[in-house]
Amino acid sequence: MSSSRIIPVPAFDYVVFGATGDLTRRKLIPALYYRFKDGQFDEQSRIIGVSRTAWDDKKFKDVARQAVGEFVEKSFQDKETIDRFISCFSYVTNDVTDKEGWAELRDSLREDENIVRAFYLAVAPNIFEPICTYLARRKYWRESARVVVEKPLGHDLESSMEINDAIAKVFSEDQVYRIDHYLGKETVQNLLALRFANKMFEPIWNSAHIDHVQISVAESVGAGTRGYYDESGALRDMVQNHILQLLCLVAMEPPASDDANALRDEKLKVLRSLKPITGESVGRATVRGQYRGVSSETTSVAGYQDELPDDKKGSRTETFVALKAEIENWRWAGVPFYIRTGKRLATRVSEIVIQFREIPHSIFDRAEGAPKANKLVIRLQPDEGVKLFMMIKDPGPGGMRLREVHLNLSFAETFADRTPEAYERLLLDVIRGNQTLFMRRDELEAAWRWVDPIREAWDAASEPPQPYTAGTWGPTGSVALIERDGRTWHEESDF
Repeated sequence: MSSSRIIPVPAFDYVVFGATGDLTRRKLIPALYYRFKDGQFDEQSRIIGVSRTAWDDKKFKDVARQAVGEFVEKSFQDKETIDRFISCFSYVTNDVTDKEGWAELRDSLREDENIVRAFYLAVAPNIFEPICTYLARRKYWRESARVVVEKPLGHDLESSMEINDAIAKVFSEDQVYRIDHYLGKETVQNLLALRFANKMFEPIWNSAHIDHVQISVAESVGAGTRGYYDESGALRDMVQNHILQLLCLVAMEPPASDDANALRDEKLKVLRSLKPITGESVGRATVRGQYRGVSSETTSVAGYQDELPDDKKGSRTETFVALKAEIENWRWAGVPFYIRTGKRLATRVSEIVIQFREIPHSIFDRAEGAPKANKLVIRLQPDEGVKLFMMIKDPGPGGMRLREVHLNLSFAETFADRTPEAYERLLLDVIRGNQTLFMRRDELEAAWRWVDPIREAWDAASEPPQPYTAGTWGPTGSVALIERDGRTWHEESDF
């Protein structure tokens, strides 16, 4: 990254609760290292790990060094920088539900009001409240302090409200950062630039010109043996947060400015405009699936049921969701938003497809080829980029022959620098006090209000999730969902 684009942040004390967990090792430490190497902070800042595991400073520093070695690109590793980075680390052993041990954390925090104090709760939501209760004490809390909370933020509206109420007893809304790593992705942020920094798209970004929108977040890996996933499922794990946030960025009205609350106000309007999917409409507008294993001479993949412990066999947790969402406002009336996400699908890909309407009349002879409707494909991962599919004349003599081609903006080809990971931006946005890419409480609760009736209808239904073979694009019901409207899913090979 060019040094001219690096804006240093103030010195901070970043306290990470749950510091011995996988998230800290795989995501937080590597992200902070990249920002340190680029000069966004230096040894004046501290990263304080907190967990009940009986580690000391040396152990935590050793783990941090290993995390850098394993998850940071080799070309960005150098011993001097790593040594300076590791010097920022310290560790406090503390069972947060026990008052013993909090004194050591108190002594680790600096009193200087110019040092930003941030608490990252990389722990289970059921211990958010005891942590916040202790943080409310004078030695820990200050008006400029920030708290970062990881999902899951509840399993329904009621539990989400309980968690947020516990946090709100200590921290005001402008101190709370509900992190969604999808919103930190460069391509997601570029969706805002694409829409609101270019005159050409906004006049046609409506039901008069757009036929439908597709949002796909596909993973080729399975759920594995994670206990959390079986309690959650694809609807709660992906749709309620990541995918609905993407839908909001596509569908929102232009905000008055790039102020965090101006943008979040517009996202909230979208969530409140979503047509409820309840009762009988759940069967027509949603599909849930669960992957089955596949075995052949060349491959063997376990099914979801095979991965579960014995006491979980027979689980009806969905590993795939497809649904048809509708937004009841003037801009989007009559434009369906087709959503699909799942585990063990054909490939790993996250993308948004804006499918424009067909031209009203073709002046070309059938022999010259039928014009295809334009579409804009925004690829979030992998191979981040934007493609606009359009019709041209196929070069050469012999008359007019139409051919579909694309204009390609590949991030890898356009920008020579390494593209920062989502956590790199989000972790330091907390220090900057920039909440633009974080969910506000009313957004979160509006999303739960829309998702809960779907979940409840599934729980009440006698039918289990539709089976699909690992390595495919999901159950046949997903294809039927979109094809009965005369449309088809955009496949990865089209990109």
